[in-house]
Amino acid sequence: MTSSRTFSFEFFPPNTPEGREKLRATTEQLATLKPKFFSVTYGAGGSTRDRTLETVLDIQAGGNQAAPHVSCIASTKTGIRETLQHYRDHGISHLVALRGDLPSGLATAGEFRYAFELVDFIRQEFGRHFFIEVAAYPEYHPQARNALEDLLNFKRKVDAGADSAITQYFYNTDSYFHFVDECTAMGIDIPIVPGIMPINKFSQLARFSDACGAEIPRWIRNKLEAYGDDTESVRSFGLDVVTSLCDRLLERGAPGLHFYTLNQASAVSTIWQRLGL
Repeated sequence: MTSSRTFSFEFFPPNTPEGREKLRATTEQLATLKPKFFSVTYGAGGSTRDRTLETVLDIQAGGNQAAPHVSCIASTKTGIRETLQHYRDHGISHLVALRGDLPSGLATAGEFRYAFELVDFIRQEFGRHFFIEVAAYPEYHPQARNALEDLLNFKRKVDAGADSAITQYFYNTDSYFHFVDECTAMGIDIPIVPGIMPINKFSQLARFSDACGAEIPRWIRNKLEAYGDDTESVRSFGLDVVTSLCDRLLERGAPGLHFYTLNQASAVSTIWQRLGL
């Protein structure tokens, strides 16, 4: 069963030569775990486009498959077409297609308002060349009016031609399996891979979670707050929580795991070993 599961890791493009060197070392370390692909994020409004491509090419040069994120908010069809042609010319065939966040200070959304429009555009322009991942939100997108609207938005992306989905991170397995059941009931049959966020630092996790609408269950939040600056206890507790989460997800049939690494290898490697993968 393990062979049919998809394991992958996400990086962000570093903005210094030291960051690039560090990421190369991280990539080498995580490549030994034989993930299906490494995804690379894309700044608001395409602000890291060149660095995203550079990072993707670095990963591919090491013999690994890379999947750049492409976000469409504040973009034009011409700009997206050029980016995708560039990726195709460099032998890239795997994408993560997202709406993305509107860059601060920008009033207009550009020629795309939603991710399903981007997926539709990619299929129209490039046929089946790209394998397309999209985002899913088990605890629902923070900007969705309600849960049903969010599910319908997800279905639009699938109907437009998405091949697979990666979820926002979460720490409550019931929210994931409930979401998957709702998708199945709507006729959505693509793999929905859980996104996993290792816990290294409580302040950082709280900031991310507030921004993206991911819930930190109260018992986890209270425990992390109680540890304060005791980084070793935070790390140890975080490893226990996230390993247990992954274990339950795989046991109940999740089609894989996608780790948000924050360009760090150690926590992910430890969780991987504990899971016996």
